[in-house]
Amino acid sequence: MLLVTGGAGFIGSNVVAALNEAGHPGVVICDLLGSEGKWRNLAKRQLVDIVPPAELHGWLKGRKLDAVIHLGAISETTATDGDLVIETNFRFSTRLLDWCTVNTVPLIYASSAATYGDGAEGFDDDASLPELKKLRPMNLYGWSKHLFDLAVAGRVMKGDPLPPQWAGLKFFNVFGPNEYHKGTMMSVLARRFDDVKAGRVVQLFKSYRDGIADGDQRRDFIYVDDVVRVILWLLATPSVSGLFNVGTGKARSFRELMLAAYAALGTKPNIDYVDMPEQIRGSYQYYTESKVDRLYRAGYNGGFTTLDDAVKAYVGNFLDRPDRFR
Repeated sequence: MLLVTGGAGFIGSNVVAALNEAGHPGVVICDLLGSEGKWRNLAKRQLVDIVPPAELHGWLKGRKLDAVIHLGAISETTATDGDLVIETNFRFSTRLLDWCTVNTVPLIYASSAATYGDGAEGFDDDASLPELKKLRPMNLYGWSKHLFDLAVAGRVMKGDPLPPQWAGLKFFNVFGPNEYHKGTMMSVLARRFDDVKAGRVVQLFKSYRDGIADGDQRRDFIYVDDVVRVILWLLATPSVSGLFNVGTGKARSFRELMLAAYAALGTKPNIDYVDMPEQIRGSYQYYTESKVDRLYRAGYNGGFTTLDDAVKAYVGNFLDRPDRFR
C-alpha cells in the first residue's frame, strides 16, 4: 500500500492516476478536499482511503506501507501565516520523516525550486549542508521547504538514521492537468487559456531589467507527466537517495509558452505587455533553470518533454476539451 500526501492536489492527483494505471493494489491519500472542487481531481480514481492531515499520524500507527510520497503542503508563494506554514510544511514533514525512519519505509518528498531564492547562488542541487546554507529563499513557502531540506541534510551529515530510501525533489515550474483549483497559483497557460481560445488579448508582464525584453522572463517549465515519471522511477529504484532538481534543464520565456498555446490551437497570437505590480518588482525572478546532472548520474533516463510538445499535449488532451481532468 502506498500513501500519497497532497493526493487530491495538482501533482499528487497525477501521481495517483499513474499509480492506478500501473496497477498498484492500494493507494491511500492524505489531503483535505475543501470547497475548491479538488474532488474532481480524483473522480476517476480508485482509492483505499482519504485521510485528513490532522488524523494521519494516528492512522499510521501499526500500518504497513510500501512507500510514502509526501507532496502535501501549503504551496502558495504569497502565504503569510508563518505559524501555519511551518506547522504544515516543516513540522508535519519532520514527523513523517521520523515515522518512515522508524518503520523503514521509503520517503519521496517535494522540495521546491523556491528554495533557490533569486538564483544568486545558482540552481545546483548540492545536498551538502554547507551548500544548502548558502541559499536564501525569497518567500515563506520557499523557506519552509528549505528548512526541511536542511533538517534532512543535517541528519545525513551526522550519520543519523534515515528511511531506507529518501529523495527530495526540487520541482521547478510544473504545469499540466488538474491544476485548476489553484487559482492564482495555476500556471499562466491554464489561467490564460480561455483568453487564448476566445481571441482575447493575453497580458504578460513588462520587463524592468536591461537586456531582457517584455515577456522574456524565463522559467524552467516542466510538464507534470515528466514529474510523475521521475517519481515512479524512484519508487522502482530504491537504491537511489538524495536531493534532486526536477526540471527540464532548459529555461523558456513566458512569451514562448503562450506562443506554443496559440500554435497548438492554430490561431494568431494576441499578446500585450502590462506593468508589473510595484510590490513584486524588487523580488521578481527573471530566470530559473535547473541543473539535472545529479538525476541523470543517479540513473534516470526518462528524458523530458519539450515545451512545445508539452503545451500541445496539455491543450489537445485537456484544456481544449469539455472534461479537462485527468
